[in-house]
Amino acid sequence: MWQNCPCIFKDTCAYYAYTGQYINERLVTVETTFWMVAAFTDRAFTGNPAGIFFVDDFPDTPLMQAIAAELNWSQTAFIKRFNQTNHDNHFIIRWFSPRDETPICGHATLAAAHLLWEKGFATTTSRITFDSMAGSLHATRSPDHWITLDFPSKPLWDCDTPPLLQQALITANGTVDIKSVMRDDLIYVVTLRNQTDLVALTPNLTFIESLDCRAISVTTSGRSGYDFESRYFAPRVGIPEDPVCGSSHARLGPLWAKRLDKTELMAFQASRRGGTLKINVTPERVAIAGMAITVCESKLLNVSLQRTSVEAQKAA
Repeated sequence: MWQNCPCIFKDTCAYYAYTGQYINERLVTVETTFWMVAAFTDRAFTGNPAGIFFVDDFPDTPLMQAIAAELNWSQTAFIKRFNQTNHDNHFIIRWFSPRDETPICGHATLAAAHLLWEKGFATTTSRITFDSMAGSLHATRSPDHWITLDFPSKPLWDCDTPPLLQQALITANGTVDIKSVMRDDLIYVVTLRNQTDLVALTPNLTFIESLDCRAISVTTSGRSGYDFESRYFAPRVGIPEDPVCGSSHARLGPLWAKRLDKTELMAFQASRRGGTLKINVTPERVAIAGMAITVCESKLLNVSLQRTSVEAQKAA
Protein backbone atom coordinates (compact mmCIF):
# COMPACT_ATOMS: atom_id res chain seq x y z
CA MET A 1 0.00 0.00 0.00
CA TRP A 2 2.76 2.45 0.92
CA GLN A 3 4.51 2.25 -2.41
CA ASN A 4 1.22 2.98 -4.25
CA CYS A 5 0.16 5.97 -2.17
CA PRO A 6 0.53 9.30 -4.04
CA CYS A 7 0.87 11.32 -0.84
CA ILE A 8 4.31 12.67 -0.01
CA PHE A 9 3.60 12.94 3.72
CA LYS A 10 1.99 9.59 4.45
CA ASP A 11 1.81 10.09 8.19
CA THR A 12 -0.35 13.21 7.78
CA CYS A 13 -2.38 12.11 4.74
CA ALA A 14 -5.67 14.04 4.66
CA TYR A 15 -7.33 11.36 2.53
CA TYR A 16 -6.32 8.74 5.10
CA ALA A 17 -7.86 10.86 7.85
CA TYR A 18 -11.25 10.61 6.14
CA THR A 19 -11.11 7.05 4.75
CA GLY A 20 -8.72 5.08 6.92
CA GLN A 21 -6.97 4.04 3.71
CA TYR A 22 -4.29 5.44 1.48
CA ILE A 23 -5.19 6.22 -2.13
CA ASN A 24 -4.34 3.09 -4.07
CA GLU A 25 -3.09 4.47 -7.37
CA ARG A 26 0.33 5.21 -8.81
CA LEU A 27 1.96 8.57 -8.25
CA VAL A 28 1.44 10.85 -11.25
CA THR A 29 1.88 14.55 -11.79
CA VAL A 30 -1.64 15.99 -11.89
CA GLU A 31 -2.70 19.63 -12.01
CA THR A 32 -6.29 20.70 -11.40
CA THR A 33 -7.28 24.35 -11.74
CA PHE A 34 -9.60 25.86 -9.16
CA TRP A 35 -10.72 29.36 -8.32
CA MET A 36 -11.47 31.46 -5.28
CA VAL A 37 -14.47 33.71 -5.83
CA ALA A 38 -15.64 36.32 -3.31
CA ALA A 39 -19.46 36.42 -3.16
CA PHE A 40 -21.82 39.23 -2.18
CA THR A 41 -19.24 41.86 -3.02
CA ASP A 42 -17.54 43.48 -6.00
CA ARG A 43 -14.20 44.05 -4.22
CA ALA A 44 -11.40 41.66 -3.35
CA PHE A 45 -10.83 40.76 0.32
CA THR A 46 -14.46 41.44 1.22
CA GLY A 47 -17.60 39.31 0.96
CA ASN A 48 -17.42 35.55 1.41
CA PRO A 49 -14.70 33.51 -0.36
CA ALA A 50 -15.60 30.15 -1.89
CA GLY A 51 -13.42 27.58 -3.60
CA ILE A 52 -14.81 26.46 -6.97
CA PHE A 53 -13.84 23.26 -8.81
CA PHE A 54 -15.32 22.57 -12.26
CA VAL A 55 -14.91 18.84 -12.88
CA ASP A 56 -15.87 16.23 -15.48
CA ASP A 57 -17.10 13.97 -12.70
CA PHE A 58 -17.20 14.25 -8.94
CA PRO A 59 -14.15 12.84 -7.14
CA ASP A 60 -14.60 10.48 -4.23
CA THR A 61 -16.59 12.16 -1.47
CA PRO A 62 -13.80 11.74 1.14
CA LEU A 63 -11.36 13.39 -1.25
CA MET A 64 -13.67 16.37 -1.84
CA GLN A 65 -14.01 16.68 1.92
CA ALA A 66 -10.24 16.52 2.38
CA ILE A 67 -9.76 19.27 -0.22
CA ALA A 68 -12.33 21.47 1.50
CA ALA A 69 -10.64 20.92 4.85
CA GLU A 70 -7.24 21.76 3.34
CA LEU A 71 -8.46 24.98 1.68
CA ASN A 72 -10.36 25.86 4.88
CA TRP A 73 -12.73 28.38 3.31
CA SER A 74 -16.23 28.32 4.70
CA GLN A 75 -17.36 26.45 1.57
CA THR A 76 -15.77 24.70 -1.39
CA ALA A 77 -18.08 23.83 -4.28
CA PHE A 78 -17.64 21.10 -6.89
CA ILE A 79 -19.61 21.50 -10.11
CA LYS A 80 -20.11 19.22 -13.08
CA ARG A 81 -22.38 19.32 -16.11
CA PHE A 82 -25.68 17.49 -15.82
CA ASN A 83 -25.07 16.07 -19.30
CA GLN A 84 -21.50 15.95 -20.58
CA THR A 85 -22.65 15.70 -24.20
CA ASN A 86 -25.04 18.65 -24.00
CA HIS A 87 -23.24 21.84 -22.99
CA ASP A 88 -26.30 23.73 -21.80
CA ASN A 89 -26.72 25.67 -18.54
CA HIS A 90 -27.67 22.66 -16.43
CA PHE A 91 -25.17 21.61 -13.74
CA ILE A 92 -24.93 19.58 -10.55
CA ILE A 93 -23.36 21.21 -7.50
CA ARG A 94 -22.07 19.88 -4.19
CA TRP A 95 -20.84 22.00 -1.29
CA PHE A 96 -18.38 21.14 1.48
CA SER A 97 -17.54 23.00 4.66
CA PRO A 98 -14.18 22.17 6.29
CA ARG A 99 -15.96 19.40 8.22
CA ASP A 100 -18.93 18.08 6.26
CA GLU A 101 -20.99 18.09 3.10
CA THR A 102 -23.37 21.03 3.29
CA PRO A 103 -27.11 20.61 2.58
CA ILE A 104 -27.43 24.03 0.94
CA CYS A 105 -25.14 27.03 0.44
CA GLY A 106 -25.95 30.43 -1.02
CA HIS A 107 -22.61 32.17 -1.38
CA ALA A 108 -20.83 29.24 -3.04
CA THR A 109 -23.76 28.84 -5.45
CA LEU A 110 -23.56 32.52 -6.37
CA ALA A 111 -19.76 32.21 -6.73
CA ALA A 112 -20.18 29.14 -8.96
CA ALA A 113 -22.68 30.90 -11.23
CA HIS A 114 -20.37 33.90 -11.52
CA LEU A 115 -17.44 31.69 -12.51
CA LEU A 116 -19.43 29.62 -15.01
CA TRP A 117 -20.49 32.79 -16.83
CA GLU A 118 -17.09 34.47 -16.54
CA LYS A 119 -15.15 31.49 -17.93
CA GLY A 120 -17.65 30.73 -20.68
CA PHE A 121 -18.76 27.38 -19.21
CA ALA A 122 -22.35 28.70 -19.32
CA THR A 123 -24.07 30.95 -21.83
CA THR A 124 -24.66 34.45 -20.50
CA THR A 125 -28.12 34.82 -22.02
CA SER A 126 -29.76 32.00 -20.07
CA ARG A 127 -30.31 31.16 -16.44
CA ILE A 128 -28.24 28.46 -14.79
CA THR A 129 -29.88 25.47 -13.11
CA PHE A 130 -28.05 23.66 -10.33
CA ASP A 131 -29.27 20.26 -9.17
CA SER A 132 -28.30 19.82 -5.53
CA MET A 133 -29.12 18.16 -2.22
CA ALA A 134 -31.63 20.99 -1.73
CA GLY A 135 -33.37 20.37 -5.07
CA SER A 136 -33.15 22.53 -8.19
CA LEU A 137 -31.69 26.00 -7.65
CA HIS A 138 -31.61 28.71 -10.32
CA ALA A 139 -29.31 31.67 -10.99
CA THR A 140 -29.86 34.61 -13.32
CA ARG A 141 -27.68 37.62 -14.09
CA SER A 142 -28.76 41.20 -14.73
CA PRO A 143 -26.96 43.61 -17.10
CA ASP A 144 -25.34 45.31 -14.09
CA HIS A 145 -23.84 41.93 -13.04
CA TRP A 146 -26.02 41.29 -10.00
CA ILE A 147 -26.65 37.56 -9.74
CA THR A 148 -29.98 36.40 -8.32
CA LEU A 149 -30.45 33.00 -6.72
CA ASP A 150 -33.89 31.42 -6.46
CA PHE A 151 -34.00 29.56 -3.14
CA PRO A 152 -36.80 27.82 -1.24
CA SER A 153 -38.20 29.80 1.67
CA LYS A 154 -37.27 28.28 5.04
CA PRO A 155 -39.97 28.72 7.70
CA LEU A 156 -39.02 29.31 11.33
CA TRP A 157 -40.89 28.64 14.52
CA ASP A 158 -40.72 30.25 17.97
CA CYS A 159 -38.76 28.45 20.65
CA ASP A 160 -37.43 28.96 24.15
CA THR A 161 -33.97 30.43 24.58
CA PRO A 162 -31.53 27.66 25.52
CA PRO A 163 -29.47 28.79 28.54
CA LEU A 164 -26.26 27.92 26.70
CA LEU A 165 -27.32 30.18 23.82
CA GLN A 166 -27.84 33.13 26.14
CA GLN A 167 -24.44 32.50 27.72
CA ALA A 168 -22.79 32.20 24.30
CA LEU A 169 -23.91 35.60 23.02
CA ILE A 170 -21.66 38.09 24.77
CA THR A 171 -19.82 41.34 24.15
CA ALA A 172 -16.98 42.95 26.07
CA ASN A 173 -19.66 44.53 28.26
CA GLY A 174 -21.46 41.29 29.06
CA THR A 175 -24.50 39.47 27.66
CA VAL A 176 -26.67 40.94 24.92
CA ASP A 177 -30.35 41.88 25.04
CA ILE A 178 -32.23 39.16 23.16
CA LYS A 179 -35.60 40.10 21.69
CA SER A 180 -36.64 36.72 20.29
CA VAL A 181 -35.36 33.26 19.40
CA MET A 182 -36.65 31.12 16.54
CA ARG A 183 -35.35 28.01 14.83
CA ASP A 184 -35.81 25.41 12.14
CA ASP A 185 -34.31 21.95 11.75
CA LEU A 186 -30.78 23.32 11.22
CA ILE A 187 -30.20 26.71 12.84
CA TYR A 188 -31.29 29.12 15.55
CA VAL A 189 -32.20 32.66 14.53
CA VAL A 190 -31.70 35.19 17.34
CA THR A 191 -33.02 38.75 17.11
CA LEU A 192 -31.25 41.35 19.25
CA ARG A 193 -32.83 44.59 20.43
CA ASN A 194 -29.72 46.71 19.83
CA GLN A 195 -27.78 46.97 16.58
CA THR A 196 -24.63 47.94 18.51
CA ASP A 197 -24.70 44.55 20.25
CA LEU A 198 -24.58 42.79 16.87
CA VAL A 199 -21.40 44.58 15.83
CA ALA A 200 -19.77 44.16 19.26
CA LEU A 201 -20.66 40.48 19.54
CA THR A 202 -17.75 38.20 20.54
CA PRO A 203 -19.57 34.91 21.04
CA ASN A 204 -18.33 31.92 22.96
CA LEU A 205 -17.85 29.50 20.06
CA THR A 206 -17.40 26.49 22.34
CA PHE A 207 -20.89 27.05 23.74
CA ILE A 208 -22.34 27.52 20.25
CA GLU A 209 -20.70 24.31 19.06
CA SER A 210 -22.41 22.47 21.93
CA LEU A 211 -25.93 23.61 20.92
CA ASP A 212 -28.33 21.22 19.16
CA CYS A 213 -28.02 22.97 15.80
CA ARG A 214 -25.74 23.41 12.83
CA ALA A 215 -25.31 27.17 13.32
CA ILE A 216 -26.83 30.34 14.73
CA SER A 217 -27.81 33.48 12.84
CA VAL A 218 -27.99 36.68 14.88
CA THR A 219 -29.92 39.61 13.44
CA THR A 220 -31.13 43.15 14.16
CA SER A 221 -32.78 45.99 12.28
CA GLY A 222 -30.38 47.70 9.90
CA ARG A 223 -28.46 50.92 9.85
CA SER A 224 -29.15 53.58 7.22
CA GLY A 225 -29.69 52.01 3.80
CA TYR A 226 -30.36 48.50 5.09
CA ASP A 227 -33.55 46.88 6.33
CA PHE A 228 -31.75 44.37 8.51
CA GLU A 229 -28.29 43.08 9.37
CA SER A 230 -26.97 39.76 10.62
CA ARG A 231 -24.00 37.63 11.57
CA TYR A 232 -23.64 33.84 11.29
CA PHE A 233 -21.66 31.40 13.43
CA ALA A 234 -21.16 27.70 12.63
CA PRO A 235 -18.18 26.34 14.62
CA ARG A 236 -19.69 22.83 14.63
CA VAL A 237 -18.88 22.52 10.90
CA GLY A 238 -15.53 24.33 11.05
CA ILE A 239 -16.81 27.87 10.36
CA PRO A 240 -16.23 30.11 13.41
CA GLU A 241 -17.98 32.98 11.61
CA ASP A 242 -19.29 32.83 8.04
CA PRO A 243 -18.50 36.22 6.45
CA VAL A 244 -21.73 36.31 4.39
CA CYS A 245 -24.21 33.44 4.54
CA GLY A 246 -26.61 33.45 1.61
CA SER A 247 -28.75 30.50 2.69
CA SER A 248 -29.51 32.06 6.09
CA HIS A 249 -31.32 34.82 4.18
CA ALA A 250 -33.83 32.24 2.97
CA ARG A 251 -34.90 32.40 6.64
CA LEU A 252 -34.11 36.03 7.47
CA GLY A 253 -35.78 37.42 4.35
CA PRO A 254 -39.27 36.08 5.12
CA LEU A 255 -38.84 36.92 8.81
CA TRP A 256 -38.03 40.60 8.16
CA ALA A 257 -40.51 40.85 5.28
CA LYS A 258 -43.26 39.99 7.74
CA ARG A 259 -41.93 42.32 10.42
CA LEU A 260 -41.50 45.28 8.07
CA ASP A 261 -44.49 44.51 5.82
CA LYS A 262 -42.43 44.67 2.63
CA THR A 263 -41.19 42.07 0.16
CA GLU A 264 -38.08 43.80 -1.21
CA LEU A 265 -35.29 44.28 1.31
CA MET A 266 -31.63 45.29 1.50
CA ALA A 267 -29.51 43.27 3.89
CA PHE A 268 -25.98 43.59 5.22
CA GLN A 269 -23.91 40.90 6.89
CA ALA A 270 -21.94 42.72 9.57
CA SER A 271 -18.89 40.46 9.69
CA ARG A 272 -15.36 41.81 9.44
CA ARG A 273 -15.38 41.25 5.66
CA GLY A 274 -19.01 42.34 5.20
CA GLY A 275 -21.39 41.76 2.32
CA THR A 276 -24.54 43.19 0.73
CA LEU A 277 -27.61 41.25 -0.39
CA LYS A 278 -30.85 42.19 -2.14
CA ILE A 279 -33.79 40.07 -1.02
CA ASN A 280 -37.17 39.56 -2.69
CA VAL A 281 -39.69 37.42 -0.82
CA THR A 282 -42.60 35.49 -2.30
CA PRO A 283 -44.81 32.97 -0.43
CA GLU A 284 -42.72 29.90 -1.34
CA ARG A 285 -39.41 31.27 -2.65
CA VAL A 286 -36.76 33.82 -1.74
CA ALA A 287 -34.68 35.61 -4.38
CA ILE A 288 -31.22 36.36 -2.97
CA ALA A 289 -29.07 38.67 -5.10
CA GLY A 290 -25.47 39.75 -4.86
CA MET A 291 -22.35 40.49 -6.84
CA ALA A 292 -19.17 38.41 -7.08
CA ILE A 293 -15.54 38.76 -8.11
CA THR A 294 -12.90 36.17 -8.99
CA VAL A 295 -9.90 36.84 -6.76
CA CYS A 296 -7.62 33.85 -7.32
CA GLU A 297 -6.92 31.14 -9.88
CA SER A 298 -4.73 28.36 -8.60
CA LYS A 299 -3.77 24.72 -9.14
CA LEU A 300 -4.10 21.64 -7.00
CA LEU A 301 -0.94 19.60 -7.56
CA ASN A 302 -0.21 15.87 -7.34
CA VAL A 303 -3.76 14.93 -6.36
CA SER A 304 -5.80 12.93 -8.85
CA LEU A 305 -9.53 13.73 -8.80
CA GLN A 306 -10.35 10.54 -10.67
CA ARG A 307 -12.80 8.35 -8.78
CA THR A 308 -11.67 5.10 -7.25
CA SER A 309 -13.42 2.01 -8.53
CA VAL A 310 -15.43 1.66 -5.29
CA GLU A 311 -17.15 5.06 -5.53
CA ALA A 312 -17.60 4.74 -9.28
CA GLN A 313 -19.46 1.48 -8.74
CA LYS A 314 -21.66 3.08 -6.07
CA ALA A 315 -22.64 5.89 -8.47
CA ALA A 316 -23.37 3.56 -11.37
